Amino acid sequence: MCELLGMSANVPTDICFSFKGLKERGGNTGPHKDGWGIAFYQGKGVTTFKDAQASHQSEVAKLVTDYPIKSNVVVGHVRQANRGRVALENTHPFTRELWGRYWTYAHNGQLKDYKSLPQGRFKAVGTTDSESAFCFILSELAARYPDKPPARKQLFRLIKKLSDRLKQQGVFNLLLSDGEYLFCYCSTKLHWITRRAPFGTAQLSDVDVDIDFSQETTPNDVVTIVATLPLTTNERWQAMAPGEACLFKAGEKVELL
Repeated sequence: MCELLGMSANVPTDICFSFKGLKERGGNTGPHKDGWGIAFYQGKGVTTFKDAQASHQSEVAKLVTDYPIKSNVVVGHVRQANRGRVALENTHPFTRELWGRYWTYAHNGQLKDYKSLPQGRFKAVGTTDSESAFCFILSELAARYPDKPPARKQLFRLIKKLSDRLKQQGVFNLLLSDGEYLFCYCSTKLHWITRRAPFGTAQLSDVDVDIDFSQETTPNDVVTIVATLPLTTNERWQAMAPGEACLFKAGEKVELL
C-alpha cells in the first residue's frame, strides 16, 4: 500500500513539518520506497515535485522538506508499488485539466479489473490502477458536464458516487483537488486534523521533530492535514469510516451531502 498526505488552509501555508514525517515513511520507518510526489497549488497554478526514488533518500524530497513553499492546497503521496513498475510516470500525484482548472489526485490501495474502466479523452500515461481510476473519474465528470462544472454539492456528490463504485473493485482511499476544494474518500484508512487557535506544540511520530505552531501562525489561521495514518503522537486525529467522504475548503470541513 501507499500513504497519502493532504492539506487545506485558509492562508498560504507550508507543509514542511508534516512532509518531514511522511518522507521518513518512504523507505525508512515505512515500506513505501517506490517513489513519491507532492503538488502545491498557488492560485490556479500547481507545482509538482516527483521522484521514483525512496523519499527518505531523495535529494528532491530534502529540498521540499527544507524549502517552505506556501500553498492553500497540497496533495502528497509515498508509493509502495503493487500495480505498475517503479518509474516516474507511475508516481503520484497525477494532474489533468478539466473545465479550465488543474485537478490533482493521489490514491492508496489496489483495484482489480481497472483496465476495463472507460477513460474517454483522459488517457493514462503510466501503467497503474490509480491513474486509470483517476482518468475514469474525470471522464465521467466530463461526459455528464462537458462545458462547465455543476454546483459544488452536485459535483462532489457525483465524485462520492464514483468513489463508491471504485471501492467495489478493491481498496480505494484517495485525495482529489481542483485547487479550491480538497476531497477525501476513505476505503480503509484515512485520518484528518484541523489546527486553529489556540495553537500548541506537535511532535512527529516518525522522526524526533516538534514544532510550536503558536510561533508560526496567526490567530486567524485554519489548517487541516489529511494523512493515511496520524503523523503526530500528541494530537487527536479524526479517523474516517470506510465509505466516508470529507470535503475541505480553506481549512474548514464543508457540507458534502
